Amino acid sequence: MSFDLKAAFEDIKTLVLQGKAMEAFEKYYGEDVVMQENETPATIGKAANRQRELEFFSKVTEFRSAELKTVAFGDDVIISEWFVDYTHADWGKVTHDQVSVQRWKDGKVIHERFYYGS
Repeated sequence: MSFDLKAAFEDIKTLVLQGKAMEAFEKYYGEDVVMQENETPATIGKAANRQRELEFFSKVTEFRSAELKTVAFGDDVIISEWFVDYTHADWGKVTHDQVSVQRWKDGKVIHERFYYGS
């Protein structure tokens, strides 16, 4: 039986929109996951990415909204476009669209890259 990528994404989306992004991270991201923001150097490994994510969320001082605009599924790939609106302690007000490209293997995200304007 193959892994249901669409069901996994729906679960991640629900968790993210409920403010439970770290729960989604723990459930769906692999131990060797590689994550990258735009052209910045990639962060390798679940522990390093957990720390990076926790640091990011600790600096979000106000979360106004997030909205999934569209999603596409391929063979072990999910591409999703989101609108986000929040205030960050270091960056100020952030309002932009971003695209996430996730590569999956054995039911886990093994690579995720975010693309957005600066």
